[in-house]
Amino acid sequence: MLREFKNFILRGNVLDLAVGVIIGSAFTGLVTSLVNNLINPLIGMFVQSTALANFYFYIGKTKFTYGAFLNDTINFVITAFVVFILIKFVNRLIPHKEKEKQENQNKELDTLIEIRDLLKIKSK
Repeated sequence: MLREFKNFILRGNVLDLAVGVIIGSAFTGLVTSLVNNLINPLIGMFVQSTALANFYFYIGKTKFTYGAFLNDTINFVITAFVVFILIKFVNRLIPHKEKEKQENQNKELDTLIEIRDLLKIKSK
């Protein structure tokens, strides 16, 4: 059972996922810092408040903190944009590999066709 667990953990997919989660959490901290320390103060210059999370309104006795929602939305948009850029970069690399694979398959097919044709000629 321990051997199976070791094989499971050492598979590429699990390790890749673990690395992705670790980098993702570090990136989340970086984006949060960017929003809180750079973007919010820039917005604060125009709205007389340094923290977006401080924006709220009341309806009756219920407090709606729309500033916190805006803050989270900015975090999401930045994170989604960076992920989009990374995926575009990776997708640029993948078609080249697919194209090379297709070329190799075509060469193999051409070789097999030549062999078939030679065998036909030889058998006549």
